[in-house]
Amino acid sequence: MDKRIIVAIDGPAGAGKSTLARRVAARLGFVYIDTGAMYRAVALWAERSGIGWSDPGRLEHLAREAAISLTRGGRVMLNGEDVSEPIREPGISQGASIVSAIPGVRRELVAKQQQMGREASAVMEGRDIGTVVFPDAEVKVFLDASPKVRAERRVKDLAGRGLEADFDSVHKEMVERDARDSTRPDSPLRQAPDAVYLDSSGLNENEVEEALLRIVREKTSNGKEVLR
Repeated sequence: MDKRIIVAIDGPAGAGKSTLARRVAARLGFVYIDTGAMYRAVALWAERSGIGWSDPGRLEHLAREAAISLTRGGRVMLNGEDVSEPIREPGISQGASIVSAIPGVRRELVAKQQQMGREASAVMEGRDIGTVVFPDAEVKVFLDASPKVRAERRVKDLAGRGLEADFDSVHKEMVERDARDSTRPDSPLRQAPDAVYLDSSGLNENEVEEALLRIVREKTSNGKEVLR
């Protein structure tokens, strides 16, 4: 069918948005769009170019010129280079949070994200998808978890990639990032009024996935097969 559906998943860092969105997109046959990866890509390009993360003019230019694509296999391409691993370094994660607070950068990347969403049904995750990027999305979910649980997940994820991380430091960074994302003047992190709140603190990945799929079915097809 021709109807395109956007599943918007918002929530704080470490809530499990990327894993959930990737799995649900695969189940539905939708495109998975990791908006956080796009900000990470800009932060990475800035670092490599010797541009400070607090230089709004030059960062906006980078965001405009960046050729960012997300493959169906979950790889992130920046100007033709696969940067899937470099953008996940802890330092780049912090840089992405700083870069994403710049209005000009957000405008440029939001335009790219909206274009992606016009081309195919998609599961899109980030911090302002349901409020700014696609306020009319058919399905909106605010995925959350306690800071402690999110920090534990981040430490486990980093360990799985061979990177050492101290829980206290990760937890502190998580709390600081929550504050920065929630209080930034442009597109702050907040739950859309019509978004379904989903706390994943006590759920495993399979349980969160099934919970979201139930929400998608309820919102799009009254329990019948989801439109594609």
